[in-house]
Amino acid sequence: MVITFNVSVTKVENFVILGFPGLSPQYHGLVSAVLFFIYLTIVVGNISILAIVITEESLQKPTYLIFCHLALNDLTFGTVTLPKIISKYWFGDSFISFSGCFTQMFLIHYLGAVISFVLSVMAFDRFVAICFPLRYRVLITNNIISVLCGLAWLIPVTFLLAVLLQTLNLPFCRSNVIEQCFCDHISITSQACGNDVKNVQVTTLCLAMFSLLVPLAFILFSYIFVIVVIMKQSNAAGRKRAFSTCSSQIFITCLFYLPRCFVYVANTVGFSFSSDLRIFLIILYSLLPAATNPIIYCFKTQDIKKTLVRKLKTAKVGIKLELWTL
Repeated sequence: MVITFNVSVTKVENFVILGFPGLSPQYHGLVSAVLFFIYLTIVVGNISILAIVITEESLQKPTYLIFCHLALNDLTFGTVTLPKIISKYWFGDSFISFSGCFTQMFLIHYLGAVISFVLSVMAFDRFVAICFPLRYRVLITNNIISVLCGLAWLIPVTFLLAVLLQTLNLPFCRSNVIEQCFCDHISITSQACGNDVKNVQVTTLCLAMFSLLVPLAFILFSYIFVIVVIMKQSNAAGRKRAFSTCSSQIFITCLFYLPRCFVYVANTVGFSFSSDLRIFLIILYSLLPAATNPIIYCFKTQDIKKTLVRKLKTAKVGIKLELWTL
């Protein structure tokens, strides 16, 4: 619903989530089923990681605490973004309230900034482990990692609240249709009007680049230094073992940053995407890490893999005993 106050400015009470503009109605059921499967994967995978680390005392170490923060972020991000777009394609419910849209926008960008900082904590953990192994247990403890991850959750709050307040003060005079699968800052401000819109967009872009590029610079420095140290080792078995300890972290970091860098660079050089392709790429790089990270934790991290296999074997034995007693 849009209430008109004068010829040019409107008071928006709700927004309409458009989703994929060119998607034929006959595929709505299929798309909602795929998105529901992705959401189910995110929920089951990340809750499993949290449960395994919390219940297994041997896994309550700095590296796995970082995995827990990533899993919590991924779980929250999937819950914030997917139910609304699934509801749109499954039940035809395209409306989202004004406050709901802005809440979703804040959480989406906040969680994206948090994961960027948490990945830098992960890089710091691997940097100390590979480059200063003898001092690792002194420099990296559960308490220190908890403080660093806590700062990763705290730092983005201040500047994203400023972005939220700036955007809330904009007048909306165009449309209440969000050409995206969820409410993000670009989609919302594209419906705003007035002289302040450009200033808000530029300010938000600068803050977004800060939350992405500053951690990325630290991450690149850390992993480049790690790779140099590993390559200097004369023992081939030692090099392989060192690479295996940080391969999952590097892969997770690449999943988060590479697709984003591709989209940003493509836009910078003038390569244009169709609306549907642009939205698909955003969905892909936003949700792919959340869905695949638990798989990476399980298959690329020996301790978690062994714990999971042991728990599955124990559960299987328990089921067999119950059946036998029956």
